[in-house]
Amino acid sequence: MKFVCLGYLDESKWEGMSEEEGRKMMEECFAYDDELRRGGHFLGGEALQSAKNAVTLRAKNGGVDVADGPFAETKEMLGGILLLEARDLNHAISLMSQHPGVKMGPFEIRPADEQINQMIEERNAAFEKRDC
Repeated sequence: MKFVCLGYLDESKWEGMSEEEGRKMMEECFAYDDELRRGGHFLGGEALQSAKNAVTLRAKNGGVDVADGPFAETKEMLGGILLLEARDLNHAISLMSQHPGVKMGPFEIRPADEQINQMIEERNAAFEKRDC
């Protein structure tokens, strides 16, 4: 099963670290990601820039409202996404509970929606055929 792991970051914790502490934390995270790779569990991921660089879109009065920053008013902001292969949710929890990134904020783990993702793959394939 595929899982999407949303890593949240308390930006004040990150900003309070020295450059050396930040580099050490990233090295720990990368080393654990390598362990996940060796086990065939790491499918990919993306780190995100600061929430200060985000915008949020909302439908409003028949149009779209664009607001600076993230939607949620919280000190923990989405910091990155990790795609994980695991047997089931308990296995995903076991794998991610060892990730050093948990020290910087919580991880939310959700099963990927295989049915909708299959529809997306089919749509992408059909789109590519049309453009050929």
